[in-house]
Amino acid sequence: MERLFKFLLLFTFLISYGFSKDLTSEEIKKLIGQTIIIGFDGTKLTKSLKNDIDKYNLGGVILFNKDYKTKQTKNIINPTQLKKLTTQIQNYSKYKILISIDQEGGKVSRLNPDNGFKLFPSAKEISKKDKTEAKKEYKNLALMLKKEGFNLNFAPVVDLAKNPDNKVIVKLQRAYSKDVKEVVKYASIFIQAQKENNIYSVLKHFPGHGSSKADSHKGFVDITKSWSKEELLPYKELIEKEEINFIMTAHVYNKNLDEKYPATLSYKINTKLLRKKLKFKGLIISDDLQMKAISDHYSLKQRIKLAINSGVNILLFGNQLDNTSLKDIVETIYELILEKEIDLSKILETNRLINKIIDKKELQ
Repeated sequence: MERLFKFLLLFTFLISYGFSKDLTSEEIKKLIGQTIIIGFDGTKLTKSLKNDIDKYNLGGVILFNKDYKTKQTKNIINPTQLKKLTTQIQNYSKYKILISIDQEGGKVSRLNPDNGFKLFPSAKEISKKDKTEAKKEYKNLALMLKKEGFNLNFAPVVDLAKNPDNKVIVKLQRAYSKDVKEVVKYASIFIQAQKENNIYSVLKHFPGHGSSKADSHKGFVDITKSWSKEELLPYKELIEKEEINFIMTAHVYNKNLDEKYPATLSYKINTKLLRKKLKFKGLIISDDLQMKAISDHYSLKQRIKLAINSGVNILLFGNQLDNTSLKDIVETIYELILEKEIDLSKILETNRLINKIIDKKELQ
């Protein structure tokens, strides 16, 4: 731990005084590794994952119950096995690693009765409860995540239920309401319950996915005609309350916000809108960079270059739809730095934010 803090102090000093050129290639690659969350196959700590931690200082992992393609078991069998796995991962790393999951409640619950866990209500079901009951549900959900060794949850969803025919958000009951006040109320309860249990919340999907008609897992999603500025309000209010440290981008295209790029790859959306206009000071996480909404249109190198330059801090490669290795990702970013297509200062700034936001002591 002491060694890690010395390393963090070193690069903080370097970025402050413009000496980033003094970092070795190995140090730079480890700083890059800290900016990536990746999925993996297996129900035990694998040799490959050990190598990713040792060689690249992998920033985090995301666990799934089922493989997206085969629907076979991916990482989670039962509570005993899961706790052993998360403990192995956290104990193996010489630093504190983010162990993340999608546990929204309802149909997006990687922990569920099939693998021995309680099923918690969906966002829509929660919205029918009073605040006391909602607090109880989310407290118990957060306690379950903490017990199993998670410290980051890709929830809550703050998309507005604008389109009743929306298949990926509204029809799956992932949205609380079309009313901003209701969304903020219940999202705040979820965030607070997780905060009290040392679990970081990730708001999603910026700048709003609730009015869309298509699923970005399957292809291009254009929200130009359906999206409204009202969809920004849950983010605006929660940012102003200083309740959130992580926001996930959406792979949605809106030519009124950016005539060329979808949100995950858009400087206008991630930096000009989210950072500057809405004054978000936390970490921006991409949605899975292997989803067809962007992987069908951009190469790995293009996706990475555009995402980082747009203002995204943490790159998510979750479902391993195209079997992209951490080595491929890190080496691609390093190559882009050498080619001066990405400025090293962006990687250093992300590491500074990670060190500022993530309480290392609470992750022990």
